[in-house]
Amino acid sequence: MPKTLGSVVEALGGELFGDALFPIMRLAPIASARGNDLAFVAQARYAHQIESTQAGALIVPPALKAASAARGACIVTDDPYLYFARLTQWWRATTSPAFEPRIHPQAFVDPKAVVEPGVEVGPFSVIEAGAHVSTGARIGAHCTIGAGARIGRDTRLSPNVTVGADCQVGERCIFHSGVVIGADGFGFAPHKGQWIKIEQLGAVRIGHDVEIGANTCVDRGALDDTVIEDGVKLDNLIQIGHNVHIGAHSAMAGCVGVAGSAIIGAHCTVGGGAIVLGHLTLADRVNISAGSVVTRSINKPGHYTGMFPIDDNASWEKNAASLKQLNRLRERLKAAEQAIAQAMHNKPMP
Repeated sequence: MPKTLGSVVEALGGELFGDALFPIMRLAPIASARGNDLAFVAQARYAHQIESTQAGALIVPPALKAASAARGACIVTDDPYLYFARLTQWWRATTSPAFEPRIHPQAFVDPKAVVEPGVEVGPFSVIEAGAHVSTGARIGAHCTIGAGARIGRDTRLSPNVTVGADCQVGERCIFHSGVVIGADGFGFAPHKGQWIKIEQLGAVRIGHDVEIGANTCVDRGALDDTVIEDGVKLDNLIQIGHNVHIGAHSAMAGCVGVAGSAIIGAHCTVGGGAIVLGHLTLADRVNISAGSVVTRSINKPGHYTGMFPIDDNASWEKNAASLKQLNRLRERLKAAEQAIAQAMHNKPMP
């Protein structure tokens, strides 16, 4: 059954222009939207999209109200992008199958585990002794909740997620398939040409409203815990090493690697494929460009980029030291050129 523009505004607010009963079949990108689709225009600088789109209705900022209302139905809101984000959540909630709490008969729950009322546990999942799963949690098929682990209220684990022993997951988290929380950190002591394992005795503590993408791994600490604070968003295929601490509301794109004991501040972003070396600290609100390699601590907020070709280490260090002097050398060369030009201009004619 299609939704209507009126039902959208009733649920999410905004100022409606046009027919409240206008049916919405789907949410769509503005370029490919059709007659009964709802799309959005984020900012006034994209006003040209209003003329070219075939969307039946638009979500627009106040600056585009007149142009959008002239072409057809629209919802006006101060932040269309945020409105659209909340709209997708509402759409998913109203179209997904109803949540039916139950423990599947082919799941295994240890008698010493605690599963509160109102939990869904899928087939072939295992909840080990001492684990605690709170009300509203949804545990997909083939998940494993280790001994003593804790899963907070309304957290959702997609199929094939592993939460290791003694790890803690907060409320309203979303873990996608293949996530592994609490595997051993990479700790070995060299001895006579061999590697001697250092047992990883810490755990992982994850705050509320954290989302972790498919096949991302968060290692347990060696002695203290690995910590991910509230609101952190991790993309697919990310590696978080042991004893890393990630501050609240930071976000990392796919294939990022954070080595052991690094500290990432709050509200940081790390672009796809970037690397943060171990034992470094990034201050709050540091933004790292995609593909960068962070080789030193960063103590001031800002946008940082670092890319350099691989070489033997001694040559790399010399080149890196020279590279840092290039701007100073450029200014000196520029000053010398200006001085020569001035001297030539002042030279008397023969």
